[in-house]
Amino acid sequence: MDRAKAFYTGQAGFTLDVDTSPAEGLRVVQLTPPGSACSITIGTGLGLAAPGSVRGTHLVVSDIVAARTGLVERGVEVSDIRHLDAGAGGWRPGPDPARRDYASFADFADPDGNSWVLQEVGHAAGA
Repeated sequence: MDRAKAFYTGQAGFTLDVDTSPAEGLRVVQLTPPGSACSITIGTGLGLAAPGSVRGTHLVVSDIVAARTGLVERGVEVSDIRHLDAGAGGWRPGPDPARRDYASFADFADPDGNSWVLQEVGHAAGA
């Protein structure tokens, strides 16, 4: 639990909202990704998914290049950015040339093997 908490707060940049043990054998840790209104909960005694079993949760970012760079600088192993080129029928390296919403992706995993997908949305609006 402490390793996961350290990863999410120290490397992934999530905010620690709650870390409480209201009863013996029960620990609740709630974390929020930067700029998000949604949180994740990890803990013991919660009856949640087994460590490493959560796959492909999307973390939507407005600048995938900056988000990936920040994660890498904090020691997170992140895949290269790729974009879906529907016209060519597949994946191409790098962010979508037009920076279209829902077209650029990169992946990372926490120390337990739970995986995340960075997805760019809103880059053009912020430019």
